[in-house]
Amino acid sequence: MTQPMDVRRVRGEEAVSEPPTVSLDTLHLLASALLCAERGWPVIPLVPNAKRPTGHPERDCPRTGRCACGHRTPEQRATTDPDLIHAAWAHRPYNVGIATGPAGLVVVDLDVPKDEEREGAPDGATSFNALCERAGEPFPYTYQVRTRSGGRHLYFAAPPGVRLKCSVKRLAPNIDTRAWGGYVVAAGSTTPQGVYEVAEAAPVAPLPAWLAALLAEPAKSAEPPALVPVRDGTKAARTALDRECEVIRAASEGGPNGRNATLHKSTCKVARFVAWGHISRHTVEEAIQAAGESTGLPAAECRTTIRSAMEWILANATPRQGAA
Repeated sequence: MTQPMDVRRVRGEEAVSEPPTVSLDTLHLLASALLCAERGWPVIPLVPNAKRPTGHPERDCPRTGRCACGHRTPEQRATTDPDLIHAAWAHRPYNVGIATGPAGLVVVDLDVPKDEEREGAPDGATSFNALCERAGEPFPYTYQVRTRSGGRHLYFAAPPGVRLKCSVKRLAPNIDTRAWGGYVVAAGSTTPQGVYEVAEAAPVAPLPAWLAALLAEPAKSAEPPALVPVRDGTKAARTALDRECEVIRAASEGGPNGRNATLHKSTCKVARFVAWGHISRHTVEEAIQAAGESTGLPAAECRTTIRSAMEWILANATPRQGAA
């Protein structure tokens, strides 16, 4: 096959391979990615002019290539390797994402109210100021990025030995945090809605202890939580007892068998509240005994039926949390 001639050779000039053309936007974003990597912040490429990571979601993972041993999340793919970063940003103006967990960062996202939120709703910055005042602490001085919407990202160094996770509105409305399991869009990235810009080029401050305490996951108890008895005679228990006594009294025309079956069924319903600690056994048995005797059933038969139903429920009642 005939190879194409190099015009410069025909002219007697030395042929020199032309480097690929790289746009200024791509170079700008490449510089942003490399700067993050120099700071020790692993980066991931985001879709150009967007916030979502490149690559496939787990549901569409082919389990081949880099995912041969299982789907690799954007956090797992994040890198500080300059060669990999150059290769990724060589031809496309990817936005830059920072994997906050591997970067050792906790980023507090102070957002602005959405259009659908009620008028006068506080923005994230106002709510965060209020948190600082309640803690008796100043607004932290740290590295900040202005987001595309006009909000702020406050960068903090995660406390050593603590693996904080992302949160949504945990601190206050319009305040989210990004840590392990998340990422933030780095300064220099652009979207149709705006640009991410450095708003405060300060050193990244350690996460304040009072803020770390608010974001810490509650300790999980090894034992299931104990049921806390509600004081005797709560409204729900009293209402159930009164209702079932009416049901028992209304069964007076059903014959001895029908009256006894109704007595047993109604006792079982109210006995649940005894098992949950909402009302005393004596209170229930006394009221249902009187209702049963009013139908014409012998007192001894009522006591036997009530005791049988009560004992069975107390031994087999579902805990209040799991009851329907």
